[in-house]
Amino acid sequence: MGHYRGGFAWDGSAREFNLHPLCMVLGLVLLHGDGDSNMGGSSNRIKHPTRTTKKKHIKPSWSTECFSNEAKKKVKLLHGTIHLLALITSIVGVVAVFDFHSASLIPHLYSLHSWGGLTTLILFSLQWVMGLLFFLFPGASSWLRATYLPIHVFCGLTLLVMAIGTSLLGITEKLLFSIESSYPQFTSEGVLANILGVLLVLFGVLICYLVTREEYRRPPNPEEEALSVHFKTLTEGGAPATP
Repeated sequence: MGHYRGGFAWDGSAREFNLHPLCMVLGLVLLHGDGDSNMGGSSNRIKHPTRTTKKKHIKPSWSTECFSNEAKKKVKLLHGTIHLLALITSIVGVVAVFDFHSASLIPHLYSLHSWGGLTTLILFSLQWVMGLLFFLFPGASSWLRATYLPIHVFCGLTLLVMAIGTSLLGITEKLLFSIESSYPQFTSEGVLANILGVLLVLFGVLICYLVTREEYRRPPNPEEEALSVHFKTLTEGGAPATP
């Protein structure tokens, strides 16, 4: 956008519109995915005591190396902070495109890209609020947190997929509006935009892989193991073991 579209500004011109793709990709895709990946390094499962599973070798990965010695609350705070930055950045991008459309007398919210983008942003905001209530506020019980956790993870990855899909729609839409006549001639701007789209897809695949693979989960520290055992005792019956 800086090289081919004239840079950035906040004056209602096309240069203000350029802030929209920059902020949306940075917020709803890159920061969103980065926030998801640091929680992908957490050991969040509560194993049923009657099930016997073979112990897997945990591969040393960037997530386990970075977060294996951190308290889970610190990781949650980092996760929530990164997603808050993603939300703020995305809101700036939405305000920029609405401002540009108003100044240029262009109708709002008429395209599939705009519908998908606004839906993703609203759901992402709701996801952030729900995560704050369930995992950072002290009022939620352990049972509620354990029940909501897989839903939270699923929704986070779904929203990342939605954000990437909407970004691909937006990239194609912008190319057709800006270089429709020269796009089939493999101009450098069009090729670069296509490469960006491919990289966004690869980024999404990588994040989904890291979050869903067991070997990239952060092993719980002794304090978390003790809390997990105590939680299972309370919910499944029996008296706590005494030395």
